[in-house]
Formats: sequence, C-alpha cells, structure tokens
Amino acid sequence: MTRYRMTVHPTPIGPVRIVLADDRLLALGVLDRPDDPRGWEALVRQLGVVPDDDAAAAASVTAELDAYFAGDLREFTVPVDLSLVRGFTRTALEAVRRIPYGETAAYGEVAAMAGSPRASRAVGTACATTPISLIVPVHRVIRADGSIGPYGGHPEVKRFLLELEDVPGV
Repeated sequence: MTRYRMTVHPTPIGPVRIVLADDRLLALGVLDRPDDPRGWEALVRQLGVVPDDDAAAAASVTAELDAYFAGDLREFTVPVDLSLVRGFTRTALEAVRRIPYGETAAYGEVAAMAGSPRASRAVGTACATTPISLIVPVHRVIRADGSIGPYGGHPEVKRFLLELEDVPGV
C-alpha cells in the first residue's frame, strides 16, 4: 500500500506544499500561505487518504529545492511521479522536463516536442494544472512572442525563477 506524506517548506517564492507517494514526488506547489487548503480537497478525494506531516521524508526534495534557490543546483534528481496526470497533459509535462536550466521554450515548441505541434493551448493547460511545479519547470515555458506570460496568477514569481536561472532577455 502506498504511503502518502506531506510537508510545507519555505522558499524565496513562498511556502511550497510537498506530497510524496512512498519515495516519489507526487505534488509540489507554491502556496499563498502555509495553511492554504487550495488543491488539498481534490488530492485527498483522489487519493482517498489524508497525507500526514512528514518533513523528514521530504528531506531530499527540500535539500534540492534549497540548493536550486541558492544557485547550486541546475538539475533535480528526486524521483517524480506524474501518475496524477494522464494523456497529452502528461506527455506535455514530460516534454517540459526536457527544457534545460537557463533556457526557455514557447508553448508551440513544447507542443512539437510532445508530438502534437498544433496543441500549444493544451500545453498551456498542462502547465497551468501541473501537480508538480518548479521541479517540472513550467516556468521555462513562455509565449511565442518572447514574453513570459502568467504563472498561476503570479508572473513576478515566474520572472524571479527565470532571473534566478539567468535566462537571457528576462
């Protein structure tokens, strides 16, 4: 039986909720405040369990996040579990994971990488609904005109992440 664990960890862009399924990262999202319940209800309904607070279990994830924000990590190695997403959304997020640190790709480019060159809007939906942000670097996906676009209603966070990665032109 899968054991679900969770914790909230502080970062320069705000607290992040981390959910593990055994030793795999199942969800990671920036919260507006540490006790922000958004998204928890759906996750609890889908999994059928309430994750228990377990910061020790998330130590490898939090260590990599801290190293990333310190500028010492360019590629995450924690095991990622994308089982919460299916179909093209999953394919698109797997393509996003291939965008290198310090680089960006337009929604249409990601769609082509995912095998559906005309599905740029679907890529936008995948990025907006990903259960795992930061480690699945949806912040690296930009508009075709080169503008950065939204990021969960917080474009300043997207700009911060792209500047952290020293992306040219940001």
